[in-house]
Amino acid sequence: MMILTLILAAMLELVPGGDATLQQMQKRDSILIADQMRYGLTLKDVQKGTGIALPDLGGLSNDTLTIVGNWQLDTLVRGRTIHSRNAKAAEKTLRKPFDIYASILLAPFEEGTYELPDLPVVRSFEGKDDTLIFKGLSMDVKTMPVDTATFEIHDIKGQILYPVTFRELMPWIGGGLLAAALVALLVWLGVRASKRRQEALKPKDPAYIVALRELDKYRSDKFWAPEKQKTFYSGITDALKFYMEDRFGVDAPEMTTAELFDALKADKDITPEMYGSLKDLFERADFVKFAKHIVSDEDNAKALPLAVGFVTSTYQADLEKEAGGQEAADD
Repeated sequence: MMILTLILAAMLELVPGGDATLQQMQKRDSILIADQMRYGLTLKDVQKGTGIALPDLGGLSNDTLTIVGNWQLDTLVRGRTIHSRNAKAAEKTLRKPFDIYASILLAPFEEGTYELPDLPVVRSFEGKDDTLIFKGLSMDVKTMPVDTATFEIHDIKGQILYPVTFRELMPWIGGGLLAAALVALLVWLGVRASKRRQEALKPKDPAYIVALRELDKYRSDKFWAPEKQKTFYSGITDALKFYMEDRFGVDAPEMTTAELFDALKADKDITPEMYGSLKDLFERADFVKFAKHIVSDEDNAKALPLAVGFVTSTYQADLEKEAGGQEAADD
């Protein structure tokens, strides 16, 4: 197999291809350690349908010289570059002879002169093969110059600390405020839940006690002023409605005055006189709340005693029923 390879190589026509190319990736007047270099060649006037074979330079890489990137081909057509990876676009564009630039990426890591190898390229066109030889170049790698006369060794400096800006602190401040708000919310919810549990455990006051307590808030004649009459009559009727809901089992807070008194008409614990006076009170309150009616001081003075009398009289009726039932049970 080796003999056959030597015979085939000898049959190829060797053609000088010129010098290889060495191009710095960093634009400097010298090559420094760890600089990256493109080492390659340029094929001029390549006809469409030409095949090329590039040499394997894997053996070039060692501890002091590393191949960072393998062969890369760029096609030059009329001043534009078409990368070999975009084959379809290149196929449409290529109509005349073009140039091909092929290169590998090198990085030296030791000072000295590197003799880069020749680059043989096998070219095939219309059944004819030949080998182009591109002469290798020398690469002189240097380190940063040091003035030994004035050079002085210093200790390694610590990391530079820059002042913290408000923009850098904003996320932390915002996060802290958000966390504090969440903690405050949790505490508030816990306190509220605890109060609700305590209120649920407390014995509830009877409905008549609650009603009388609410009515007591409107004893002052300051509520008789025209601008406060709406508050006065709304407070009295609301207290009575909640009492009626508990005492008579009607949905008084959601009823109109007409619906409410239709529901109370048949109740025997409400005397006809009390029923008529109470109905007049609620109708007067509706005029004050919805028609901006102004009530006289004489009628204002009667409103609160009427409401208190209704609550106490109906409550007394409950007490008498309970007393009568107890006596019947004792007999």
